[in-house]
Amino acid sequence: MSHEEMVALIRRRGVRDTLVLDALTRVPRDAFVPETHRCDAYGDYPLPIGYGQTISQPYIVALMTEALSLKSGERVLELGTGSGYQAALLAAMGLDVYTVERIPALYEAARARLDALGYTVHCKLDDGYVGWSEFAPYDGILVTAAPAEVPEPLWAQLAEGGRLVIPVGPPHGYQTLWKFIKHGDRIERVDMGGVAFVPFIHE
Repeated sequence: MSHEEMVALIRRRGVRDTLVLDALTRVPRDAFVPETHRCDAYGDYPLPIGYGQTISQPYIVALMTEALSLKSGERVLELGTGSGYQAALLAAMGLDVYTVERIPALYEAARARLDALGYTVHCKLDDGYVGWSEFAPYDGILVTAAPAEVPEPLWAQLAEGGRLVIPVGPPHGYQTLWKFIKHGDRIERVDMGGVAFVPFIHE
C-alpha cells in the first residue's frame, strides 16, 4: 500500500478532521519503522519497533488523534513515544507536543529522528504513569499503551474541557478505547470500541 492509499483508506473509514488528514499526508511513516519493515510502512496494521513495542495501526492512530479534537496551538501530552510517529503527527498539526517514553533506546532513537526530520517535540525519558506535570494542564492527553485502569495523576494534568484518549484493559488481550472529557469534577466517558495495545508498564 502506498502513502496516498493509506490516507485514502483512513478517510473512507470515517476520519474527517482535516488537520489530522493533512498531517497523515505530510508525515512519512516509513521514516519511523525499522528498515526490515519499510516495505510494509503504509499497510493498515501495527509493526514491531523492538523492545516488545509497536508502531500502531495507521487507522487507530488517526482515530485517536481525531478524538482529541485539538486545534493548532493547543498543548498535548503523549505517553509512550515509541517510534515518534504519533508525536510527529501531532507536531505537524501545529500542536505544542510533550511526549514521555520509559525505554531509553526508544527514547534516544525517537528524539534523534524527530530532530532530524524537523519536528518540534518536547521529549522526556520517564515513567509515563506520572505524566509530565511541569507543563500541565494539557488540552489533550493521548496514551499509546494499555493500563488496567487510568493512571490517577493524569486527571489533574488535564485542562478543563480537555480530552484524554486511552486504551484500558487487561494486558495481552483486548481492551476498550476510551475518550474522557473533563467537566469540572465530572468526567464524560465515550466508549470508542475494542482495541489491542501493548501493556502500559509502570515500575
